[in-house]
Amino acid sequence: MASGPDSSRTNLEQRCVELGLKMTGQRRVIARVLSEAKDHPNVELVHRRANAIDNRISLATVYRTLRLFEEVDILERHDFGDGKARYEKADQDHHDHLIDVKSGKVIEFQNREIEKLQAAVAERLGFKLVGHRLELYAVPLADDATESGE
Repeated sequence: MASGPDSSRTNLEQRCVELGLKMTGQRRVIARVLSEAKDHPNVELVHRRANAIDNRISLATVYRTLRLFEEVDILERHDFGDGKARYEKADQDHHDHLIDVKSGKVIEFQNREIEKLQAAVAERLGFKLVGHRLELYAVPLADDATESGE
């Protein structure tokens, strides 16, 4: 086997290898599912997607693998208020989240003004901001108009 990076590996798989994690076939499938996710899947959704590729992958294996990936900082866990942990790759550019509380949909966004304001608040309080997590919980404006009788 070649010693260079395997071009068929996903970024998440490659990161696991670089960290010295043993990459079993099932871990590779789970890593691939997470790398290809365009959403913030919960454990059950990761299991369903992984199981569609390899039906021998148990829910317990998914739980253990997600916990391991989180422990080595290649995966971030979020709690968006629905009682289920959701996951995303940790190597993404900084972004914040808006959560539609009606549908559970998670929308990623970036806003320079918000970033500047947070840094300014920290500075005003005598600190240098080194990180943050912003989650906005909202309902669609159309729902607001319906409820007010407009």
